[in-house]
Amino acid sequence: MTRRFVLAIDQGTTSSRCIVFDRQARLAGLAQRAQRQYYPRSGWVEQDALEIWRTVEKTVPAALRDAGIGVGDVAAIGIANQRETTVVWDRDTGVPVRRAIVWQDVRTEALVEQFRKQPGAERIPELSGLPLATYFAAPRLRWLLDEVDGLRERAERGEVLFGTMESWLIWNLTGGEHVTDVTNAGRTLLMNLATRQWDEELLRFFDIPRAMLPRIEASTGDFGTARAAAPGVRIGAALGDQHAALFGQTCFAPGETECTYGTGGFLMMNTGAELVRSRHGLLTTIGYQVGPDPVYALEGPIAVTGALVQWLRDIIGLIATAPEIETLAGTVDDNGGCYLVPAFSGLYAPHWRSDARGLLIGLTSYVTKGHLARAVLEATAWQTRDVVEAMNADAGLRAESLRVAGGMAANNLLMQIIADVLDIPVTRPLVTETVSLGAAYAAGLAVGFWPDLQGLRSNWRAAAQWLPAADRAVRDEEYDQWQRAVQLSVGWARPTTGTSPEPS
Repeated sequence: MTRRFVLAIDQGTTSSRCIVFDRQARLAGLAQRAQRQYYPRSGWVEQDALEIWRTVEKTVPAALRDAGIGVGDVAAIGIANQRETTVVWDRDTGVPVRRAIVWQDVRTEALVEQFRKQPGAERIPELSGLPLATYFAAPRLRWLLDEVDGLRERAERGEVLFGTMESWLIWNLTGGEHVTDVTNAGRTLLMNLATRQWDEELLRFFDIPRAMLPRIEASTGDFGTARAAAPGVRIGAALGDQHAALFGQTCFAPGETECTYGTGGFLMMNTGAELVRSRHGLLTTIGYQVGPDPVYALEGPIAVTGALVQWLRDIIGLIATAPEIETLAGTVDDNGGCYLVPAFSGLYAPHWRSDARGLLIGLTSYVTKGHLARAVLEATAWQTRDVVEAMNADAGLRAESLRVAGGMAANNLLMQIIADVLDIPVTRPLVTETVSLGAAYAAGLAVGFWPDLQGLRSNWRAAAQWLPAADRAVRDEEYDQWQRAVQLSVGWARPTTGTSPEPS
């Protein structure tokens, strides 16, 4: 039987979805199920890893049914996942020792502060490419080892296993393969970015037993054959969700840049074979690895983008539905002099200030609901410019355009504002499910479903493009005002009571 489709599993923060793509990268079938988040204490965010697995187990066959096909029609499975979410489970029973600690969780702030005072802390960014922050998996894993009775001893004996969400899914799909890929391993603070292997110095620093860690593979290859959900189908790829988005947007050349706008915003710039160490508050990461050599990237996570619209809707009550913000913001030509810094849990890249707090400034009696709505949209654009300028400075390149996806990319006014603020074209693709598409592309390459990267480029189509239309001098002046607002937001909360910034 000819295998005419590739299956992508996109395991996200709020839901798990499965999408079937054909050889022309057209969506042929889709299924999606939400999963619950738990908030047992302030700053704690957890998920039931078993619930997530059961959700994926049901979603895969549902997507096949939606496409009207069977497992025999599927060439490969690709997995994209929420990054940094930490799971530890029993090797024999497959039962997690506790709920998964989600990437948004900041319970390890005090622990991270201890790490920062520890000898060798200055080596962490050099070895891992990442700042020492609560966002990454190693502090969460260390917290579990310290807090769960007997867990460290069991980990040292190899009786319990650690993984981020793709490792957990692959283990369940295959019946026991314990593996990760370089993009996810690179988000733990435990992988050496140059060697792409677990680093002994980092393991000693965080006191993590090697016996509980998965093996590290390239993003494409052979991650095992599914025994559950899609029996007999090879798992050909695994990538962190934002890396999958970079791949799905076919940003294969140095300087090509994309952003996924969802609850938060995640920008990535391809830097090619060169490992660019950031000097401007960005994350140095592996974009993807197809074959023996990695492609590196710079990443700039933004904590709050779509979440700010949700706040305006659910907490403030200024709009009844999220799409209304575009209409409301369109009633005015500018922000009326007001700026909103959405540092609800600190600021991420390029500032990395856990002590920053949200700020609305510049209010006068002239400001209307329309101006506030405009300030909300502009907050995403200004944060994007912060990151893009840092990327340009670090890489010695200039982003010539920005490819966008995610829920907020449907807001045409916001896309125009971003084009004006960055002074470069902004392009939305025809297939906006770029995370799932990237996972599918990578899996398809692994089994020869698509021949090469150039073949993937030929599938990419633009649906809409926005060109800069604003007066640059005016935008630069407004950007200066934004930066002043950011500085005022910094230091509002004490670091001991604030939250550490974190992407995903």
